[in-house]
Amino acid sequence: MIPAIMAFTSETVATDSFFRQFMTRIDSWTQIGPIAFLISVATGLLIVLVGKLLLMWVSRILKRALGRSKKINNLMARFILQLVNIIGWIFLIIAFLQHLGLDMGPVLAGLGITGVILGFAFQETIGNLLSGVMIVINSPFRIGDYIDSGSFSGTVTDMDMVCVTLSTPDNKKITMSNKLVWGNPIVNYSNIERRRVELTVSVAYGSDVQLVKDTIWKILNRYEEILPDPAPVVEVNKLSASSVDFVVRPWTKPADYWKVYWRFQGEICDRLAEVGLTVPFNQLDLHIIDQPKTT
Repeated sequence: MIPAIMAFTSETVATDSFFRQFMTRIDSWTQIGPIAFLISVATGLLIVLVGKLLLMWVSRILKRALGRSKKINNLMARFILQLVNIIGWIFLIIAFLQHLGLDMGPVLAGLGITGVILGFAFQETIGNLLSGVMIVINSPFRIGDYIDSGSFSGTVTDMDMVCVTLSTPDNKKITMSNKLVWGNPIVNYSNIERRRVELTVSVAYGSDVQLVKDTIWKILNRYEEILPDPAPVVEVNKLSASSVDFVVRPWTKPADYWKVYWRFQGEICDRLAEVGLTVPFNQLDLHIIDQPKTT
């Protein structure tokens, strides 16, 4: 407790010293005249401009080097470049204030306790930053991947140090904090070579099981998008209350998943009807038992 009080006291003294120094510097600026003041500011802005150009040059070289690396994906590269730019601009601002005659040493020395206070005040932001670091290191997805995270799903269009942006198939933009994304299971549908399509076909009781399988196989064999390996699966899966349910599991590339799914759903009813099979609806058989009348 005592060290914290001493640190807070020292920081207060350093901050007070900085503001006194700042007021003294303003007073000196009024005495040197507007021309000298403008020359000093212009020189400082020139330092910032040169630093900006140097920062852009370093970022360009770093981007090129990260792009050639096989271990660093585009998401990690963007995150590193953002971090380098932020740190670079912090140094440029400090250099600008130093050039104007402000001693930043006491302020930087007194930022210890301030960092603790700001850590409590911005713990959500810091949590998002650390979650972003974990996402970048583990790389569960890349820009352009279609993912599920919690109750949200969409294509990853952007990620920065605070949030992840998703684009849904119906053209909605979802912005999620990095902490929320990292705190939920992440399902990536794009970073795979093949994906299994899960389909169900229901027919009425009394239908010819082999005829149903042959009809389904004829539909699947016409689809060029279905992969031969692994081979599709067509089997009886469940005996429901009103139907016999078949499971149909072909494999496709991720980009062809919905194409196969919708095409099959649109064709199956007509193909079953052509061979005399019906798709049942929920039904309930009611049996009434006559009771003898009592006198």
